[in-house]
Amino acid sequence: MNTPTGSWPTHGAALRGEIIGGITTFVTLSYIIFVQPAVLATTGMDAGAVMTATCVASALATLLMGIWANYPLAVAPAMGHNFYFAFMVAGPVATGGLGYSWQVALGANCIAGIIFLLLSLVGLRERLVDVIPASLKHAIAAGIGLLITLVGFEWAGLVRPAPGTLIALGNLHHPVTLLAVGGTVLTAALVARANRGAILIGTLATGTTAVACGLVPYHGLVAPPPSVTPTLLQLDIAGAFRPDLITVIFVLFFLGLFDTVGTLIGVADQAGLLHNGRLPRAREAMATDAIGTIVGTAMGTSTLTAYIESAAGVQAGARTGLASVVTAALLLAALFFSPLARMAGGGIRVGELTLYPTVAPALIVVGSFMIRGIARIDWSDPPAAFAAFLTLVTMPFSFSITEGIAFGFITYALLMLATGRGREVHYLLYFFAALFVLRYAILVA
Repeated sequence: MNTPTGSWPTHGAALRGEIIGGITTFVTLSYIIFVQPAVLATTGMDAGAVMTATCVASALATLLMGIWANYPLAVAPAMGHNFYFAFMVAGPVATGGLGYSWQVALGANCIAGIIFLLLSLVGLRERLVDVIPASLKHAIAAGIGLLITLVGFEWAGLVRPAPGTLIALGNLHHPVTLLAVGGTVLTAALVARANRGAILIGTLATGTTAVACGLVPYHGLVAPPPSVTPTLLQLDIAGAFRPDLITVIFVLFFLGLFDTVGTLIGVADQAGLLHNGRLPRAREAMATDAIGTIVGTAMGTSTLTAYIESAAGVQAGARTGLASVVTAALLLAALFFSPLARMAGGGIRVGELTLYPTVAPALIVVGSFMIRGIARIDWSDPPAAFAAFLTLVTMPFSFSITEGIAFGFITYALLMLATGRGREVHYLLYFFAALFVLRYAILVA
């Protein structure tokens, strides 16, 4: 285990930036504390137990990220992974799911986490970060920025699902949308004035206004943490060792592997933590989310991964693991002050949509910062340029970091071979490009 280089600040603006950044990251990801139980409860899991498992496992993994890897990255259950877990693996066959029990689904998820950990400890995941071409790294960061912005627009009600075009302009006259727009303008104005607490101030101001206007109900301050007993150690690892679950484990593995790689690159690029295109202590960072997944499945929640909402904390001033320690403390505090976190991250039903006006402005503003990576892509190199283009547009269009990376890897490998430059590509990139092709073949089949 390598000792993290760099030290935490002990005074002045840097220390304030770490604290504000850690708080900002927590505020922007606090929705998962309530979204995760709601999603996993559809499988029959106890919602209260899932909430406690989510808070505790996320706090432990985030603390480890701060102390061991020394990065300002929060670790929590991944959106998208939880839907795959709940609606595909443990979903009823009648609705298109595979019909496995949530205990078996947790077992399969744990096996995928163990594979993550083994590959992290031998350095394979770390090596993968190093061999990704610089243009693809910048495209991943920019693509994540577009994805975050799309989520922010959806949660603000600025766009809505629409048949034919898939997406259309939302109801700009609805009070919830107007609140989110106002919060975005306020946050952007504070950023323009170089206020380092801009995102946190904007989020708190938006949330306070939402409560004052009656858009978000006041839930009180303190509530006892729910018991984790109904899901604790209920995972069925033995039941997951079945031939028909190999594909499930394979998909869970790939989702966790590349979401974390993409998030690490994206946030590190934004924070200026990449050194000559390399990410120091990548092994520790990637092992952390793997450990978090194993602990989380043992307690009763799905795949944990580095959270892209950490970019909001970075923008607010976070640069070291101290910010992660702050976020971890707040995740534990959320067990006892869950009403406050619910007001910050709780959704508001507007027709068939669930909007999050308090969090949406932060996501939109952060997306605007992450898109800057486009300027650093080598557009004069056709293979890199086209692969980068597909990477950054596929993420928002497919609503998946993993799919964006997959399209980029496959395209880059094929174009480099087609132009006679195949030897310039590292064998690991070819290996994962082939695995992505195999994954798509399995999914289609």
